[in-house]
Amino acid sequence: MTHDITNAVQRFFEAVDTQNWAAANSLMTNPFHLDYSSFGAGPAADLASADILSGWRSVLPGFDSTHHQLGPLIIETDGNSATGRTYVTADHQIAGVEAGEVWTVYGSYVLTLTKIGPDWRLSGNTFQFKFQTGNTDLPALAQSRAAS
Repeated sequence: MTHDITNAVQRFFEAVDTQNWAAANSLMTNPFHLDYSSFGAGPAADLASADILSGWRSVLPGFDSTHHQLGPLIIETDGNSATGRTYVTADHQIAGVEAGEVWTVYGSYVLTLTKIGPDWRLSGNTFQFKFQTGNTDLPALAQSRAAS
């Protein structure tokens, strides 16, 4: 069982990094609980998965690459519900930017999952921000690039 949960989590973040939005959506419940409040993104909310992915599509394609490195994943299950806790280092890169090409965010995720039929899907993500390094202007530049 924990193997299936680990695979769902890894597939989700791989889908985000490769911008495979259909795959990411297939691994999410609807609604999806999103909480990036520790990173200044406003209060936690239950949102439509399509709305979350639309927001990510407005900025992530503006980076030349992103990479979410997770681990270790600590899983607790309770029937058809699970919680996974993991550290995350998220690199965001734009080549050729004079002030620095990489913006890296460090923290941890508390991920909730629900078993629907035979499959596990992510039902929530709470990000616990620790610190960031690199060029903090890159998100705005990426959003501008994604819009053009």
